[in-house]
Amino acid sequence: MDQIRQLFTTFNVVRANDRSLVPTLAGAVGLTLVAFVLLGVLLGPMWLWIPIGVLFAILTALIVLGRKAQRYQLSSIEGQPGAAAAVLQNMRGAWQVTPAVAFNRRQDMIHLVVGRPGVVLVAEGDSPARLRQLMAKERRRFERAAGEVEVQAVFVGTADDQVSLQRLAMHMARLPNQLKAKEVGPLHRKLDALRASDAPMPKGPQMRRVPKRYR
Repeated sequence: MDQIRQLFTTFNVVRANDRSLVPTLAGAVGLTLVAFVLLGVLLGPMWLWIPIGVLFAILTALIVLGRKAQRYQLSSIEGQPGAAAAVLQNMRGAWQVTPAVAFNRRQDMIHLVVGRPGVVLVAEGDSPARLRQLMAKERRRFERAAGEVEVQAVFVGTADDQVSLQRLAMHMARLPNQLKAKEVGPLHRKLDALRASDAPMPKGPQMRRVPKRYR
């Protein structure tokens, strides 16, 4: 019951902020049902394909709702300090994340991410010039500690050479692998010791993980 209640709550929240939700759901469900009706007509028997079509239509609706909910969550925190950290900490897979390993008074931040692609420093802030200065300094520091593992830099923002918050998780997932899964933890523990003390991580941006079956 709690999951059904949460599902309806998610639907109502997203619908209130995204007018395309209902038409999109209706279109996706309708196309799915039509496809299975055609399969029933062509391959038969109809009584077998209709129930399967209904199940697939429900699954399609859940996937569409999950993706819409995820986009809404991202848009609701976009521009807030620490938004990139919220996305990074919700990524699936063998990722180890330390938010705000470096920062300044303007709330520009660099987050440490260690995963199969190696070491990735993710920068977020409202000034690309300041971020690049901060990144250059921190990248040298982490390269000395990472040894032969490449330290990659990712800048979050809306400029052409930056990665948008909406695409950050996908961008990270597409980075080529350098490490074995068993190497991620030890390397992260080693680099985590380099984090800045008293990091001013804001408590505002919060992302709730969308259940896997709804993605």
